[in-house]
Amino acid sequence: MSLGYQDTPIIPGSKYHVHDGERPQPKVVTPGENGAPPSDAIVLFDGSSLDGWRNGRGEAAQWEIKDGALAVVPGTGDHHTAQALGDGHLHLEFKSPVVVKGEGQGRGNSGVFLMGLYEIQVLDCYQNPTYPDGTTGAIYGQFPPLANACRKPGEWSTYDIIFEGPKFSEEALVAPARVTVILNGVLLHHAKELQGPTMHRELASYHHHAPELPLKLQDHGDLVEFRNIWFRPLGAYDQA
Repeated sequence: MSLGYQDTPIIPGSKYHVHDGERPQPKVVTPGENGAPPSDAIVLFDGSSLDGWRNGRGEAAQWEIKDGALAVVPGTGDHHTAQALGDGHLHLEFKSPVVVKGEGQGRGNSGVFLMGLYEIQVLDCYQNPTYPDGTTGAIYGQFPPLANACRKPGEWSTYDIIFEGPKFSEEALVAPARVTVILNGVLLHHAKELQGPTMHRELASYHHHAPELPLKLQDHGDLVEFRNIWFRPLGAYDQA
């Protein structure tokens, strides 16, 4: 039985016919059950070990494992993955402290730094307004999220972030980074072009960097926790 056709037009930009049965089949990926990562994910934190994490000096992680979560230890600094990552789908869950302290930027503050450079804000913004480009889900200092989808303090929230890093030709920028962000099932950004690496109180601008760099989580002095952190690199179409 034929799986397709060879007498149909060639699809522009490809070598395959419309409905071409010879086109490579998509790889099989088994979805995770009950919140588990899919079968081809790179598991960055599974709740049992800090071996894949380093402090800002590249030494062994100083954060703690607390009930299966990666817990910020204030004063120990930002932590990053030992593994460099590029374009892909990042999944993680985070929780702000159940005991509310402070307001604005002083409440449950942390951040997810894609490639260690591009921050998606983590903050307790449940009934806690702050400057919009610094609220939960913001591309920090650049774009506010399309919605405030925060859960109450002490409840777990889920980020799914699809990121494409910038593309350079030697030192010149060819294409800016782009990001799609979903928080608790609510779309916050869709294929949004970033203006450059995250800055504080300054405008962003690009500088050449490697296509893969470690993921960084921020120590901003608050007792934020993370869990179920995994990453799927973006694949290419028609890969056998």
